Amino acid sequence: MDLIDRFKYLIKLNNLNASAFADKIGVQRSSVSHILSGRNKPSLEFIQKVLTEFPKVSADWLINGKTNIESNKTEVSTNTPSQSTKKPTPPTPSDSDKQIKKIVVFYSDNTFEEIIKENT
Repeated sequence: MDLIDRFKYLIKLNNLNASAFADKIGVQRSSVSHILSGRNKPSLEFIQKVLTEFPKVSADWLINGKTNIESNKTEVSTNTPSQSTKKPTPPTPSDSDKQIKKIVVFYSDNTFEEIIKENT
């Protein structure tokens, strides 16, 4: 997902169209149109306005498409049952190739956080 796709994703998740998004962050509608079409790249000021208006969006995710999965590790594990007391079930042949790539958390105020596991 590139930067333009992340803007489109943010717009869609907040049930906005490009014009409403422009109005919400306080930029000209043509600026958003040019960025979404790929004609122009967003300026630092544009990105700052997006991050100010959507404070739960990670700057690292918006700019680079990355999140810090390690910082969320404890939070995720506390919300799941302890696996140390359960005997793991062996994967079925069809499940053996499956790995978690991305987790998206949706909040009640229509914001989200995306956690992407980096290949190590």
